[in-house]
Amino acid sequence: MAAKQFGERHKVVFMAFLAVFICYIDRVNISVAIIPMAETFSWDPEMQGRVLSSFFIGYLLLQVVGGRLADRYGGKVILGAGVLLWSLFTIVTPPAAALGFVILILARIGMGMGEAVTFPSIYSLYSRWVPIVERSRSVGFANSGIPLGTVFALLVTPLIVDAWGWPWAFYLFGALGVIWFAVWQKAIARSPRLQQGISAEELAMIEADDDPEDTTPAPPLRELLRSRAVWAIIIAHFCNNWSLYVLLSWLPTFVSQGLGVDYKSVGLYAMVPHVASFFFLNLAGNVADGLIRRGMDVTKVRKLMQSIGFGGIITALMIVGEVDSAWLAIAVMTVGNAVGAFVTGGFASNHMDIAPRHAGILMGLTNTAGTIPGIIGVYVSGMILAQTGSWALVFQVAAGVTLFGLICFLLMASGRKQFD
Repeated sequence: MAAKQFGERHKVVFMAFLAVFICYIDRVNISVAIIPMAETFSWDPEMQGRVLSSFFIGYLLLQVVGGRLADRYGGKVILGAGVLLWSLFTIVTPPAAALGFVILILARIGMGMGEAVTFPSIYSLYSRWVPIVERSRSVGFANSGIPLGTVFALLVTPLIVDAWGWPWAFYLFGALGVIWFAVWQKAIARSPRLQQGISAEELAMIEADDDPEDTTPAPPLRELLRSRAVWAIIIAHFCNNWSLYVLLSWLPTFVSQGLGVDYKSVGLYAMVPHVASFFFLNLAGNVADGLIRRGMDVTKVRKLMQSIGFGGIITALMIVGEVDSAWLAIAVMTVGNAVGAFVTGGFASNHMDIAPRHAGILMGLTNTAGTIPGIIGVYVSGMILAQTGSWALVFQVAAGVTLFGLICFLLMASGRKQFD
């Protein structure tokens, strides 16, 4: 079977994309719904920051465990369980908020624990299902569920809130995950060899790079942490997610309060940068795979793509806080997100280069570091706003963090296999 033909591996990639899409509509809807929620419960910016950041406490807890389980048993069961768990916690968010602030925080932590296994499970699935020359585009496609889910939540959540009230944003979005789980259980097997309808040609192509049935125990964490290449991904992941989570959590509030846009129009303004990300994530993945297919050294490809991506993010962050026009600010962020999408061919695909059989646990490890900005960065941004009211300072701090990540990646990253 030719690599470009549709096969069973593409079903896995498409379902992974849908899982990420649902993951992010469930994660982002509260960044819009929190505006009427804060009015209902009289939350100040610091309390809003605590609500937004509490999700990441749960998200932090199960990253490595989820990756280890996915590598050992396959991502089918682990990803399915995660989607079902976070969807149920999404559904119970409104009654949790009614019961009290602490109960809401606990529900958000539980939701974060469900979402924690998403990317480690997907990376583990990809290392078993996707040939190496398709991995960057597959990562890009799955990751494009992030901006698409974000856009969907930004557009649809205000409509739901206006029509039925903010609780229904959680009830309806949570139900989508339950539906996804039912389809996932029926459509996808635990491994390529067990997948109904897979051809011998496609199976041979998948297994040409590595045996997907190999369940060699993962190296101890201390061994992973001795690798400069691992640290390059850890630091890049942390720095990338600082700006990502700050924007996901605070962009609607910036558009509404910082730029004076009416609440009903917040979704329209805030969606534009994410639309650009959706298209350019898929473009960047194809560019990276094309360079590798043409014989360019993998290490050079990863560093080139990382430089383009982080360079765009840094430039946009330094500019956006200084403009006073809503559409100009959105234009800057749109260009920044478009160029920033090229990191999908940089650190975001690098896990499967250096540890193809242990990509799940490695993703869990680096995504643990990448979750810390969701707790610290989102909360610190709320504190900056509460104490100084300066959106420019929020974005400048994010730009500085991103620059540090770029320097470290260029100095330490590798595209060669480090672990068998």
